[in-house]
Amino acid sequence: MKFERVRLENFKCYGDADLELDSGVTVIHGLNGSGKSSLLEGCFFALYGARALDETLDEVVTIGEEDATVELWFTHGGGSFHVERRVRVTDERATTARCVLETPEATYEGARDVRRHVAELLRMDHEAFVNCAYVRQGEVNKLINAAPAERQDMIDDLLQLGKLEDYRERASKARLGVKHVRDGKRELLEEVASNIERKEEKDLHGRLNALQTERKEIEGEIERFEDNREEAVTTRDDAEAILEDHEAKRDRLESLDSEIAALTETIEETEREREELGERISELKTGIEEIRDDRAELLAESPLEDPDEATITETIADLEDRDEALRDDIEDHRVAASEHASEAESLRETAEEKTARAEEKREAAEERASELAETREKLAERRERIERLEAAIEQKRDAFADAPVDVGEAGDHWDDLADDLNEARERQKELETELKNAAQRLEEAEELLDAGKCPECGQPVEDSPHVESIEDHRERIDDLQDELVSVRQRRERLEDEVEAASDLVDRENEIRNLENDLENVRQLVTEREDGLDETVEQIEQLREAAEELEAEAEADREAAEEAEEAAEEKREAVAECNEERAAISERLDRLAAVRETFEQVADHEEEIERLREQRSNRAELNDERRDRLADKRDQRDELREQFDESAVEQAREQRERAVEYIEKVDPKLEELRAERDDLLDEIGGVKTEIEALEELRERYDDLEATVDRLDSLYDETERLQEMYGGLRAELRQRNVESLERMLNETFDLVYGNDSYSRIELDGEYELTVYQKDGQALDPEQLSGGERALFNLSLRCAIYRLLAEGIEGSAPLPPLILDEPTVFLDSGHVSRLVELVDHMRELGVEQIVVVSHDEELVGAAEHLVTVRKDATTNRSTVTREDAGSATLAAVSDASAGD
Repeated sequence: MKFERVRLENFKCYGDADLELDSGVTVIHGLNGSGKSSLLEGCFFALYGARALDETLDEVVTIGEEDATVELWFTHGGGSFHVERRVRVTDERATTARCVLETPEATYEGARDVRRHVAELLRMDHEAFVNCAYVRQGEVNKLINAAPAERQDMIDDLLQLGKLEDYRERASKARLGVKHVRDGKRELLEEVASNIERKEEKDLHGRLNALQTERKEIEGEIERFEDNREEAVTTRDDAEAILEDHEAKRDRLESLDSEIAALTETIEETEREREELGERISELKTGIEEIRDDRAELLAESPLEDPDEATITETIADLEDRDEALRDDIEDHRVAASEHASEAESLRETAEEKTARAEEKREAAEERASELAETREKLAERRERIERLEAAIEQKRDAFADAPVDVGEAGDHWDDLADDLNEARERQKELETELKNAAQRLEEAEELLDAGKCPECGQPVEDSPHVESIEDHRERIDDLQDELVSVRQRRERLEDEVEAASDLVDRENEIRNLENDLENVRQLVTEREDGLDETVEQIEQLREAAEELEAEAEADREAAEEAEEAAEEKREAVAECNEERAAISERLDRLAAVRETFEQVADHEEEIERLREQRSNRAELNDERRDRLADKRDQRDELREQFDESAVEQAREQRERAVEYIEKVDPKLEELRAERDDLLDEIGGVKTEIEALEELRERYDDLEATVDRLDSLYDETERLQEMYGGLRAELRQRNVESLERMLNETFDLVYGNDSYSRIELDGEYELTVYQKDGQALDPEQLSGGERALFNLSLRCAIYRLLAEGIEGSAPLPPLILDEPTVFLDSGHVSRLVELVDHMRELGVEQIVVVSHDEELVGAAEHLVTVRKDATTNRSTVTREDAGSATLAAVSDASAGD
């Protein structure tokens, strides 16, 4: 995997940054606090989102901005990928507004899907990423400081061994689940066997044969009684048919009497209705005469003389046309009046608006004039400030008159003195240690000499003791004490000089700040002076515009008066048209009344015709009813002749005998049927038990087979659990051996002394360092620099193991080292450079190092410089060639800063 390009917008200290990254060693260089680490955090955030942050999501957005965008382009496994994340802050809360990952196969959207796919792609989540490839600032000692169990989990997850433990736990859970199910099935098998035994003791088939024999006997008796009952029912039904026919004839006779009486009454009622219809016809004829008299009275007031209905209708149509024309004229006049009134109102509003705008322009001109006066006063004040700043700068520069360096060289001077002071302090510690050891050796030699032993070898001596080695020890102690005094004096002198140099650095920073202030003030003065003439011209333009607006407003008021007069003329025309319409409306009302009389006469005549037709219909109905009445009287007489009382009495006796037999036989049948039903129920119960017995036997066979299968499955899951546990232990041991070998190779390369013989890594990832004399040390007992190198070696060894030792693993991400020199002195930094070169030689495609150390800058194939603007507090990145001339320039710039 290789990072190709990263783009940041409003991300932390970056306003807009776009950086391309190449293969090889890239060093990101800049002063502390310039934003170097934030550049790599942007790449990490692009891959894993909020889980890659130590802070909250809203802290990645630049202060004062509403959203931040991070884009990362990278290659992986031969494909090109692009991921974009945008964070938006609303109501003091940050949310992910956009998250998209574009791959050669598909596009993924949403923070959760993108993070999951990145983890699958790289075969590591965000924690594994920082444990393997990303050594973050201040976390170089993370692995060594972790508890053994934590370190074991970290490395196992990186080596994909955690999945084997997951599989082993799943197999264990499956084994316990199978055992639980198997035990339940065994209990159920025993229960089924017990049920089968109980049912077999009941002799179910013998009981079934006896019950079926008894059932056949009862069904024979039921069949005999049912035949006799059926014959009795037939006799009863025949007798009831005769009786029902007799009752039907009686009912029909009564019905005919009722129908005859009803028809007689209906005929009489219809005759009365015919008389009422004749009276209504006479009333309508009288009404027609009265309507014609009313029409004559209405026409007496009209200029028309005895007109017909068509003339009246034509006259009404003419008047309505004239009324419609008047309505159109009124509408036209009203629209015109409204338009003239609207025009007048609009002109008045426009005049008011122009008057207000004229007043605003006069006020704006006065404000500009006031601002012009204030600007001139401020210019005078700023010119005085320029003079004060120039004087202050000159005063600060006077401090360098007697200084050993000039302005601009204080930083280099302080660095040189600080390096000398560090060397003096280290030399002092070395001398104190050597002096302590020499004094101890002298004391041991004197004790041996007093005991009569050789101070060199410790063996007994016969002659006078050898004192040459003791004298050498004493001389060595004297030399060390003299040199220690000299070194202490030099250290004290350098401490004073460093403090003085620090004061010069402070003065130099003050001069730089004053010069920046001076430049800013001069720029403001120039800008304000350039704008004075323009402001005077704007004031004149505003005053002229105000006069023009006043003139236009007066013209608009005059036009408004003319429009109002035209509107009043149109209103008068509307009033004249309304008077004419009132007269037309009165004539229309009279003519409508006349036309209504024609309609009323026609309605009355139509009603008379309808009533005559109704009288004729009722006469015809009564003729039909009289015919039906004669027919029904004939039917009544015929039915009276058909009555036979003796046949009816015989039918009653037969029905009573049949009913009596049925009443006796029904209880007996019910009793026999109940006995038969009880037997059937009992037979059904026995059959059900026989079926249940067969089902139990089948279930027993199924359960027995299931238990056998579960026994076999339990054994298989137990073997699977043991296999995963053994495989994990075997793979861990193989990885431990490889990791231990690579760790020793890497540590030997970067440490490069003879103090330690080897590093041991056991199966639980416990680390032990062995000295040359065989003494075992915990890594925590190493010095700060040694411990940092040890951890870097461990990180690089893990990276190598993942890159070389896992079959089919995905290409690893770039090796990222963020400020790895924090705990290293200058000697150890050169070892770190060798480590970086070694990882490059081993085939690591891309290594990114964040550092302000010049020695690491010299080892870069590509150089990225990060600078922060002190005014805007925004960082920028520039990509440069790693040539010697450029590196020298960068070093000079870093020293000057």
